[in-house]
Amino acid sequence: MNKHILLSLFALILSFSLSAQQHDHNHDHDGHAHDHAHDHADHKSDKHAKEHHADDHGDHALSCAHAGDHHHGEFDAGATAFHHIADANVYSIGPFQFPLPCILYAKGKGWDVFSSSKFGFDRFGHGDGHYAYNGYVLDGGTVKRITDTTFPEGKVEIKGVIHDKEGAAFVCYNDKMWNTDQKSTADGGVFGGGITSYYDFSLTKNVVSMFLVVFLLGFMFLKVAKAYVTRNGMAPKGLQSFIESIFVFIQDEVAKPFLGAKYLKYQPFLMALFFFVLGLNLWGQVPFLGGSNVTGNLAVTAVLAIFTFLVVNLSGNKHYWEHIFAMPGVPKWVLTILSPVEFLGIFIKPITLMLRLFANITAGHMVMVIFVSLIFMFSKNGTSPVGGYGTAVASTLLTLFMMAIELLVAFIQAFVFTILTASYLGAAIEEPHHH
Repeated sequence: MNKHILLSLFALILSFSLSAQQHDHNHDHDGHAHDHAHDHADHKSDKHAKEHHADDHGDHALSCAHAGDHHHGEFDAGATAFHHIADANVYSIGPFQFPLPCILYAKGKGWDVFSSSKFGFDRFGHGDGHYAYNGYVLDGGTVKRITDTTFPEGKVEIKGVIHDKEGAAFVCYNDKMWNTDQKSTADGGVFGGGITSYYDFSLTKNVVSMFLVVFLLGFMFLKVAKAYVTRNGMAPKGLQSFIESIFVFIQDEVAKPFLGAKYLKYQPFLMALFFFVLGLNLWGQVPFLGGSNVTGNLAVTAVLAIFTFLVVNLSGNKHYWEHIFAMPGVPKWVLTILSPVEFLGIFIKPITLMLRLFANITAGHMVMVIFVSLIFMFSKNGTSPVGGYGTAVASTLLTLFMMAIELLVAFIQAFVFTILTASYLGAAIEEPHHH
């Protein structure tokens, strides 16, 4: 009975959350093709800094007239899924949003430190701010900076934030559209996006989730360590027994086979990786508590992969480097082909670690949200109750099935990340075999 109650609550709150998402997102898309004006050459970019007016192209123009209008447009399952997996400057518990500290730096302007509550966002929804503060706005829970330096400082009420078809965000203030920075992208803007004019050091949802997981893991391991002292010589039980079985499994099936006699030196690193990744994966599976997608964030998986890269290559012995640059018995002309490939492998290995973890966790989160989104798509935003109720049963069952799969994936991906790291370490410290 308790399980059924929890599942019902999960479906209900997630539905509320998606409804709020729809409420906040739909005002960005009016369902018509946007015909952009080209008569504003004084802006920095012709692509993203155009000012649009409703009287230029009738109802088809992107304009501030649509800001704050939540009653047009169709439900966008893709946008909802991407919003769900994105990091944000607010922390969500179910459909409710809570402010987080914003720590921002812009060249030529300096530091701005304040709470995201300054933006006056709705606590029930997805974090669209009603105010701009010191040239920054909150768009879908994410801080963005207004590029025009003539925008007023301090707390300023805005009409809303709207987006064009390419995803550029515009702030509506005084019946004028003010362009905001595009998100920074790893490619430096080669495939769109670019590099923002400011740096965001804020405690975002993912950062807070990492702190919470570290705190919980620390508390758990300190409790287990204390149990080993107080129950010395006694059989483990409870949490101690559960953690010991996992610890021994990683030690006997990962550390010892790949690292041999030197396993004790690297076991703390492997255990830290495994339990940290597992903790983040499981935290992202807990309904209502943030909905964090930490290991589905490339920045997080990249840092974990960099740690592996550094430990592996700093531990590499002479045999390891010879295998890359001067393989014994291999002709020099063959080395001109093999050595570049082996050298690239040094960097490809951590990149695959990063992408594998990111892709598996992100895909699971998106699929679950899209399954729930089917309810709103088939109900046509509530205008077809039959379609909504008819889809709800199948959608809920599919979502629960995916939640079970994702629980399994959480353990598998933590194990895969750890065992691959151990294999790379084993290759780096392996001594040559003499026959």
